[in-house]
Parts: sequence; structure tokens; C-alpha cells
Amino acid sequence: MSRIAETFTRLQAAGEKALIPFITAGDPDPGLTVSLMHGLVEGGADVIELGIPFSDPMADGPVIQRASERALLHKVGLRNVLDMVREFRRSNQQTPVVLMGYLNPVHVLGYEVFAQEAAVAGVDGVLTVDCPPEEAAELSAALIAAKLDPVFLIAPTTPMARVKQIAALARGYVYYVSLKGVTGAGNLDIDDVARKIAALREFIDVPIGVGFGIRDAETARAISTAADAVVVGSRLVQEIEAATPETAKEQLTRLVASLKDAIR
Repeated sequence: MSRIAETFTRLQAAGEKALIPFITAGDPDPGLTVSLMHGLVEGGADVIELGIPFSDPMADGPVIQRASERALLHKVGLRNVLDMVREFRRSNQQTPVVLMGYLNPVHVLGYEVFAQEAAVAGVDGVLTVDCPPEEAAELSAALIAAKLDPVFLIAPTTPMARVKQIAALARGYVYYVSLKGVTGAGNLDIDDVARKIAALREFIDVPIGVGFGIRDAETARAISTAADAVVVGSRLVQEIEAATPETAKEQLTRLVASLKDAIR
């Protein structure tokens, strides 16, 4: 059983939902990322999504776009991100880490090489935003061979035929995009999300996490009544952006703790 599956099994046995915070590796400075990851755990993170900086993050809104730009100014690349995970694992062997990003850096490195290096570094899962299930067989096979979980996005507009393809490939959890638009967008309809998740459960056996548009404890609590996990990204990245390097970890930990308390 993977670290991700173990985490969800433990939480489900306790009647709890998972909190999955997202930050971008290298933002605002590569030397802070591992400390911020530990801060997320101290606040109550159950799984960490670590963003791979990319020059054209098409699924992301302005907040995470700026985070990628700040990281890229420091020339943070995929292998740097793996080094950060490796350093995190020196003192944390429990918290699952999912790399979230775009296919190009993974494709350039090579699927098998990437999967093997990620596994050695201590990565548990990979979500490539722009790799649809129709094109994911080769990458998914490489990840599964390296004992990594391929994680997929499902959108409100995803047709049921594609949902079934994702259900056949997904491991760990699936990430349901709660609204049409980019990360950080608003207008979240919680009742509609609950209906969509109920429909997805007919086909998907792995846990379902919900993200995009979750910005505060109240929304996180409402989403947690329907979902197995709550994913929060833009709000946390905003907190990093507004903080100083000296205060970023403390502020991030405090915000994550408020979100975790809300979904308990």
C-alpha cells in the first residue's frame, strides 16, 4: 500500500477528511521550500502537493503564475524539485508528497528516468495537469512500475467516457476541479460539487479530493462534507507572496491549521 493510500485509510478509519495544501517549489526562494513543507505538516497537512515551476502554467490563475515566475527567476527545474523532496524526506518519512505540474519537463527528462528518480527522492504521486487519460498510458505505466501513484484531474465538463478512463488509471486519489476556470477562481457552488462527487463515486474507487476556489475555513468545511479531501493552493500561495521570508513559515502553518481544524 502506498503512503497516499495508507494516509487515506488511516483518516477514513478515524472519520476524518484529508487536507492537501499546494505550494510551488522554489517560491519565493529555493532555500525556503523544505522549511515551508515542514510548516504545512506542522499545521496539519495530510498530503502535500508540490508544484513544479513551469513557464506556461495554463491551468493556473495569476497567483500561482506569479509563484512559478518567482521560482523560475531562481532557475528552479525538475531535478531541483526532486532534491527538495529528498531533503524533506531526511526528517519526514510519513507525509505523502505529490508532484503537480505540466508534462513538458517530465517528457524532456523521460518518463522512466523521471519515475525512477522521483521514487528514489521520496515522491509518492504525480499529477500532470495537461496529460489527458487518452495520452497517459505510457507515463502511468512508468509511474506504477516505480510504485508511484498517477493522480488525475476531473473537471465539471469531463464526459463520463473519460471519467471511466481515469477511473481505470488513477491511483492514490483523483482531484476534482470544483469549477470551470483556472486556480484561484471564484463562484464555487457547493451543492453542485456535492452532486458531481456523488455521481463520480459510481465509477471511481479511489478517494476524491476537491480543489480550485477553496479560500477559507468555511468553504473547506462545506466541501469536506462531500469530498474525501480538500485541496487548497492559491490561498496558501497568496500567504507566501504577502509574507516576508522570515514570517512565511509561521503564517503558512497558522493558515493550514485553521483549515485543518475546520474539516475535522
